[in-house]
This record gives sequence, C-alpha cells and structure tokens, in this order.
Amino acid sequence: MAPVLIIIALLFCYSLYELGGFAFQAWQRRNQRSSFRQIVSADRNAVAKAVTGYPIASLYLANPSISKDELDVAAFENIEGVRIVSRLAPMLGLIATMIPMGPALKSLADGNIQGISENLIVAFSAVIFGLVIASITFWIASVKKRWLAGELMAVAKYQQHNALGEKQGGLREAA
Repeated sequence: MAPVLIIIALLFCYSLYELGGFAFQAWQRRNQRSSFRQIVSADRNAVAKAVTGYPIASLYLANPSISKDELDVAAFENIEGVRIVSRLAPMLGLIATMIPMGPALKSLADGNIQGISENLIVAFSAVIFGLVIASITFWIASVKKRWLAGELMAVAKYQQHNALGEKQGGLREAA
C-alpha cells in the first residue's frame, strides 16, 4: 500500500508542476503571439530567433530542414508525460482503493468499526487524489494537443509556401 500511495503523492506533485509549466507556457504564448504570426507569415530569411511558448515553431526555426514526421514526433514527445500520467493516476487510485478494502472487510467481520473507517478513509482518499491528478493532466494534455496541432498546421503551410518559392505566404495564426 505504501508504494502506491507514495507514487500517487509523487504524481500529484508532478501534476502541480505541469500545471505551473502550462500556465507559464500560456503566458509566453500570449506575449509572443504577434512574433509567432510574423514567423509564419514572413520571409524565412528574415526570421532569426525562436519564439518562446511555441515549441514546434521554435524547433522548425532551429532546423528548417526538419521533416513533418519529425515535427509530429516532437509534438507527441511534448505531451507524452501528461498523457501517461492522466491514464496512470486513475489506475493507481483504484489499486490504492482496493488494497485497504480487504482489511476493512476483515474489520467489519470482527466488529471493529474504527478499523473499517480508517481503511475506508485511505481507500477513498487515494481514488480521489488519482482522479484529481488525472483531471489536471488530462486538461493540460488536451489544451497542449490543440496548441501543438495549430503549430503543426502553421509550420506545414509555411513549409509548403517555401517549397513553392513564395516569399509572402500570408499564413495566419492557427494556434
């Protein structure tokens, strides 16, 4: 039981860490929105720096010869941690719920009301923490997925315009 509870506590700390990172990235994206628009609509030779908060666009600017598949993999890697945690946390919460149910039922058979309540408190607290962790990380993963999809679309359009030799693509922000 202790290892499962420790992992749940660590995942809760991780979800709070990711929530802070997500909030910071949202702030960066809001502050850098006009720079991102310039990058996806300007002449490639005029662009000299990466834009914070836009990891796919920054990766493309750092390596313009990168393929679309490599950008897709980078996008998946960007949200992989929160996606895994959003799926793992409820499972661990369920495990942490089931483990104390045995002793709680034994306490019920023995007529030990205090033993029942102690085990049920641990059981239900663990599942609640698992669901809170999953909710936080699922929300982060969903929003980041939308952001990354928008960046991938903008970079793909930009690559297509550059491949056609157009210097002024007029791409608009997709993110």
